Amino acid sequence: MANDSPYLQFRNISKSFPGVKALDGVSFSVREGSVHGLVGENGAGKSTLLKILSGAYAPDSGDMVLGGRPMVFRSTAEAFRNGIAVIYQELQLVPELSVAENLFLGHMPVRGGLLDRRRLREAAAAQLQTIEEGIDPATKVSRLPIAQRQMVEIAKALTRGARVLAFDEPTSSLTAREVAKLFSVIAELKRQGRSILYVSHRLDEIFEICDSATVFRDGRRIETFEDMGGVTRDVLVNRMVGRDIRDIYNYAPRQLHEPVLEASGLAGPGLSEPASFSVAGGEVLGVFGLVGAGRTELLKLLYGAVRKTGGTVRLAGEDVVIRKPADAIGRGMVLCPEDRKDEGIIPIRSVLENLNLSGRLSRGFFIFGDWEGMNAARQIERFRIKTPSPAQLAVNLSGGNQQKVILGRWLSEKVKVLLLDEPTRGIDVGAKSEIYAIMQSLARDGVGIVMVSSDLPEALGVSDRILVMRSGRIVASVDRNDATEEKLLKLALPAGPQAVAS
Repeated sequence: MANDSPYLQFRNISKSFPGVKALDGVSFSVREGSVHGLVGENGAGKSTLLKILSGAYAPDSGDMVLGGRPMVFRSTAEAFRNGIAVIYQELQLVPELSVAENLFLGHMPVRGGLLDRRRLREAAAAQLQTIEEGIDPATKVSRLPIAQRQMVEIAKALTRGARVLAFDEPTSSLTAREVAKLFSVIAELKRQGRSILYVSHRLDEIFEICDSATVFRDGRRIETFEDMGGVTRDVLVNRMVGRDIRDIYNYAPRQLHEPVLEASGLAGPGLSEPASFSVAGGEVLGVFGLVGAGRTELLKLLYGAVRKTGGTVRLAGEDVVIRKPADAIGRGMVLCPEDRKDEGIIPIRSVLENLNLSGRLSRGFFIFGDWEGMNAARQIERFRIKTPSPAQLAVNLSGGNQQKVILGRWLSEKVKVLLLDEPTRGIDVGAKSEIYAIMQSLARDGVGIVMVSSDLPEALGVSDRILVMRSGRIVASVDRNDATEEKLLKLALPAGPQAVAS
C-alpha cells in the first residue's frame, strides 16, 4: 500500500530552451510505495522533467524535495548517489560487458586491489534473483533480448540503492508476456516502498498499474489525479489534448479505385512462403501479426530495402522492377519505417533539410529559388509540426513530430503508395488522431496505404481490410466489417491461447 506522505516533490520546476518553454512552473508530489503516471502529448514536458530528475538537465528555477530534503541535481552521478534511477527506452548499458559487470559498473567488488570476480558473480546472481530473473551473470549484454536488458537496467539501479525509479515508455518493444513480467517487477518494487514514475502513451497501462497520475500539456501541469479509481479514459484524453476526441481514428467509408499496388509471389528473407495481395487506390490495408510474423520484412521487400528472391510488383497497373529504395521512391512508393530515429530521419540535420530530402531525391541538385523554404513552411503548417523554427535539429523533436516530418518529406511529392510501419508507436493520443486524419485524407485522394500495426484497436479502427500474418506468411485477408480483436488474434496465433504473450 502507498504511504500517504510524499517521498518526492517537484516544486515550481521551469526549464526553457531556445524558442521553447519546455516546463512552466510544474509542481506535484509522488508518494512513497506508489506508481505515479506521467501522461501528455509528445512535447508536453514529460521527458524534460525526467532529465531534470536524473540530473541530465538543471532547472532554470524551482527545486525538488527528496525524502524531506530540498535539492537540485547538477549531474547524473549526483542524482544516482541520491537514489534516483531513470530507465529510458534507449537503455544505458555497455553491450560488450557482461551482465555482472554492467550491474556493478563503477563500484566493482575488489580484493587486494584487484577485481574479485567470484564476489562479482555471486553479488550479481543475488541481485538478479531479487527480481526473479534467471540470467547468467557472465552473459554479454549484447546477447540478451531487449526485455532482459531492461531487467538488467532495473537490477543495476537496485544495486545502487535507488529509492526513486522512473520508467520512460518501457513497454514499446516488449511482447505481452514481457510486459506482464515487467509489471510484476514494478509491483514488487512498489511493495518494497520505492517511489515509481511511469511514462506511457498506452493509457491502458496507466489505468492498470498507476495509483495516481499527472497530466502535462505544453510544458504545464494540467491536473494531478491522486486516485485513478474514478478517472475515465475520456477524462484523461480531454486533459491531455484540451478537447474531446470521441473517435480518434477519423474513419469514413470512401470509394475504392483500381489497384495501385499488386504483389504476386513475393519472396525473400523473412517470408516462409510467397506473398500475394493487392491494394486499391484509396484503400487502407492493415497488416497485423505477432512479433516475428514477417510484417516489417514484407514492407522492406516491397520497398527494395531487402532484395527479393522472387515475385513481381505492379504499381498503378504497370510492372516495375524495384531493386533498391530509390527505385520505389521514383515510382511513387515510399516507406515510413518503424525505427524512425535510425532509419527515418537524419537526426543531426534540420527540420527543413529532413522535409526536403524527397525533393533532392526526385529533382537532384536542380532546386531553384525558395522552393525548399516554401516547401518546409507548407509541410510544417500542413502537418502541424511543433518546432520553434525550420532550423531546429530533427533529433530535438518529439517522436510524434519526427513522424510528421517523415510524412511531410514524402508527401512533398506525388505519392501513389504509402507504406507505414508502426506509424504511431510511442506517440500520444492527440498526435495519433492527427496522423490517422492525414491517412484518411490521403486515402480520399486515391493514395493506397499499407499499415503495419501491433495495436489491434488501431488496425481495426483505421483499416478497410486487414491482412493477418503468422510465421512469415499471409494467412488471411479480413474485411473491416468482419474483423474483431478475437478473430484477428486467433488467426495470428501459432497454436493455442498460451501463444498470446509469445
